[in-house]
Amino acid sequence: MKQNIGRGEFSQFPNLSQTSCQKDDVSTYVQHLNTLYPDFESRYENILAIVIPPWIIDPYGDIEETNVIIQEELTELSTNEELKVQFKNGYQQF
Repeated sequence: MKQNIGRGEFSQFPNLSQTSCQKDDVSTYVQHLNTLYPDFESRYENILAIVIPPWIIDPYGDIEETNVIIQEELTELSTNEELKVQFKNGYQQF
């Protein structure tokens, strides 16, 4: 954004693009952005260091793998003879 403003390209700032800016104003904006960057970097340092698990970014990304795991668990449950006997004796005990 800083480079775009320095070149006079204000497409990222619609309100600024509707006004007529002088070179002095543009350099003031660029200087302000230069001073903001280190402040934001130090203020949000802990947020930038957070490791976000992939399932949060793309919760449906590994559906196929999850389906396979669930199918394996269901297969194990359906073939477990001890659980079948317990279930036949009454689902309350199960």
